[in-house]
This record gives sequence, C-alpha cells and structure tokens, in this order.
Amino acid sequence: MQRFIDLITENIRDLNFDRSKVEEVINSIDRAEKIFVVGIGRSGFVAKAFAMRLMHLGYRAFVVGETITPRIGKGDLLVAISGSGETGYVVAIAKKAKELGAKVIAVTSSQTSTLSKLSDLIILLKSKFGKEVANLAPLGTIFELTAMVFFDSLIAEIMEKKKLKEEDLAKRHSIENEVVL
Repeated sequence: MQRFIDLITENIRDLNFDRSKVEEVINSIDRAEKIFVVGIGRSGFVAKAFAMRLMHLGYRAFVVGETITPRIGKGDLLVAISGSGETGYVVAIAKKAKELGAKVIAVTSSQTSTLSKLSDLIILLKSKFGKEVANLAPLGTIFELTAMVFFDSLIAEIMEKKKLKEEDLAKRHSIENEVVL
C-alpha cells in the first residue's frame, strides 16, 4: 500500500504539463455559455466531480449522457477526458461537439491521439512511469488520479482568481447535508 501511495505522490509532485495552458482553460470556461464534460469509466467519475465543482462555482455545467443534459452547440465548451485519447465514446462526442460548433479541450496522456487531433486545446497529463507499474496501479489509475488532482487544482485556481471562498460554493451545494433525520 505504501508503494502505491509513494508512486502516486511522486507522479503528482513531478507532474509536468504546460502551465501556460491553464489560463487558456480558465478563459475557455469563463467564455463558455455551457460547459460539458465527458469521460467513461473512472475518467467519467473524474468528469462528474469536475462538473459538480464547476456548478458550485456558478457555471452552467453538464455531464454528457445524463438525462437532463441539453444539446451542445456554438459558444459551448466540451472537456473530454481519456487517458489513451482513443476511447470510442469520448472521441465520438468530441467529434460531434466540434461539428456543432463547440470548443473542445482534451485532457489525455497522448499528444498524438485521435482525441488530441480533434481538440482545440490539449492538456497533456503524462505519467513519468511506464507500464512497469501496471501491477501496482492498473488500468489507467495513475492518469485518473492525476486528472482528479489537476481538475481540483484548476478549481482552486478559479476560486482564487474570482476571490471565492468555500462559503460561496456551499450556497450551491446539495441540501442533503442540511437535512436532519
């Protein structure tokens, strides 16, 4: 267990992505009429967590595939999450979003993937570890945890820029925490 924690901690500490793109991501979020997120499997859980935090910040955020998600279009933003950048559903959604005039941001570990080629902006979250750690952190675990930390860090950056406090976000948080049974 400690080896896993050390591995993830080291990967996050040494995360090397183009920090100049963070401002571009934030500007894209701020300019978007609606923000959509998509991912499959555990990347889908990361996408949902990010959408929830965007909603807490006051953005109109939606998860692709949910029953209440509206149609994407011009002026909207899609944040597509796929470690390989080849996940069929995610790539298909990104392609359709582009056709409908939305901006697409890919969060992936592959610069040359199909998703990256479709995107207006790529956030490359590349692990310093290769397949040698697959038995310790299988099936994209490192990418998913790194993506979660990246998105939470992005939320913290937006909060700081907008001078928001936790109390501001709590106003849009679920009421279930306030219900006493």
